[in-house]
Amino acid sequence: MLASDVMSAPVHVVGPNDSAAHARNQMIRFRCSRLPVVDGDSLAGIITKKDLGYRLRQAEPTWRRRPIDRVPASLLMTPDPVSVAAHAAIRTVAAAMIEYGISGLPVVEDCTLVGIVTKTDLLGSVSAERLAATVGDLMGDAVTISRYHSLDHVIDLASERDDKLVVVNNDGTLAGIITESNLAFYEYVGRVPGEPDRDVTMLRRDDEGQKTLRYVRDVSAIAEDLMSRPVETTPPGAPIAEAVRRMREKGINSLVVVEDGDIKGIITRDDIIKGVAT
Repeated sequence: MLASDVMSAPVHVVGPNDSAAHARNQMIRFRCSRLPVVDGDSLAGIITKKDLGYRLRQAEPTWRRRPIDRVPASLLMTPDPVSVAAHAAIRTVAAAMIEYGISGLPVVEDCTLVGIVTKTDLLGSVSAERLAATVGDLMGDAVTISRYHSLDHVIDLASERDDKLVVVNNDGTLAGIITESNLAFYEYVGRVPGEPDRDVTMLRRDDEGQKTLRYVRDVSAIAEDLMSRPVETTPPGAPIAEAVRRMREKGINSLVVVEDGDIKGIITRDDIIKGVAT
C-alpha cells in the first residue's frame, strides 16, 4: 500500500498572509488538524492545531498576545515541511512521522502538492487493522493534571510532554481529557489589557457534580474549562483492531485505558502508528 492509496485529496490550504484566525476557522469547517501553507504553486509551510493552541499562553507579555486575526499564518507555520512522494510505502510514511514527530505529511509529485497523509489516514489502513497486539501492549503512561490547574500550566505541560493530558478529580478518578483541539479551538475572552488581576468567587462543580464557591483568578482559565468529557475509555486487554475501530467511529485519536476504575495509561494514534512502522 502506498501514500497515494490513503492520502486525502484535494487538500485544504491557506496562504502565508492569511490570518491564523482564518486557518483556525478552516480547520473547524473541514474538521482537520493541519493546513499546508501554499505561496503560489509552492509549498511554503504547514500550520497545525498545536501552533494555534500554544499561543493561548496567558503569561506572555501583553504585546505578544495579539489576537489571532492579526497574526499571519507565516508567523506560526513550520517552514519547508517534510513531505513524501505519492509512491512512498505506508511503512515509510509511518516511520517518517515517528522520526520527525509529526502527524501529517504533504504528498508532493513533480513539485506539486497532490494530497496529504495524516495519522488518521494511516489508522484506516490495512496495516493498522492487522496489528496482532492488545491495547496493553502498546499503551503509554497517562500524563495527569488536576481539573483546577491553570491554562498556562496546561499549555506548558502539553508542550513539554508533547502529549494529551488526562484530567483527574481530587480522588484520582477520571474527569476529562485535554487534546490539541481543546487548546487550538478554545475561545478565551479576557478582560481589558492592563486591568489588574483580582480574586473573585465563582461557582465550580466538584468531583460529584455539586456546585461550590471557590476563589479563583478571574483572568485565568483552568483545565476543566478546556477539557472534553465524557472520556472514551478501553480496557488494557482489548485488541488494537477494536481500539482503531473505536477511534475512527468517534473521530478521536486516543482512548484512556481504565481497569476496575483505575487509570492504567492511554493508547493514542501515535502508539498505533509506531506499531505500523515496526
